[in-house]
Amino acid sequence: MPDFSQRSYNTELLDRDDIPFADIKQNMQELDTINTWLGGHAITCAGLEQLIKKNKPGITSYIICEIGCGGGDNLRVIRDWCAKKNISVTLIGIDINPHCISYAERRKENNGIQFITSDYRTVVLDETPHIIFSSLFCHHFTNNDLEVQFNWMKANTQLGFFINDLHRHPLAYYSISFLTKLFSRSYLVKNDAPLSVLRGFTKRELTVITKQMSIANYKLYWRWAFRWLLIYSHD
Repeated sequence: MPDFSQRSYNTELLDRDDIPFADIKQNMQELDTINTWLGGHAITCAGLEQLIKKNKPGITSYIICEIGCGGGDNLRVIRDWCAKKNISVTLIGIDINPHCISYAERRKENNGIQFITSDYRTVVLDETPHIIFSSLFCHHFTNNDLEVQFNWMKANTQLGFFINDLHRHPLAYYSISFLTKLFSRSYLVKNDAPLSVLRGFTKRELTVITKQMSIANYKLYWRWAFRWLLIYSHD
């Protein structure tokens, strides 16, 4: 039986650099479906909406950047959400995996989104984004790495940042294990989805990370299905 008392640091298959492109493509497609049906995309839009409500006078168009963007699904959802609300945006996706960026750039539905292959820490952007976010990215890192990541997002945004990630919980683990065994055709998803939950967070762990960074202006929400939405605002 897995140990849910502490985060797992076992490496996910997707973090390897020898996974064939076709396998990554199938993994990205299934993750998009999972995010759609289990509410992940809706959580991302909710985080964005809260920060946009903090609008400073004079902002007529937003620069929104995702780190660990994968196949660009979150950015596509944001583009469509902003279009419905008549919000002008420039969208940028950053991922260190060239296969993920190649897949994102090939997708016609990602038209109008800029993708960059880079470690987020070394990327050079023409303008400082108003908002930086990540979705299902933080659990790939140690707690110490996340302090660096949160500080980077804090230092490189005009309005703030948010993260959308996993709650480590037995029900989440066994549910996703069952669902992926039943429906997934991707060995990456079948292996990594349950492991991702074990690499996820408790409320206390996220609270400790923010305290160590002396971040005060943040809100932490639990969202279905077993997600954390952490939003930091500069004001």
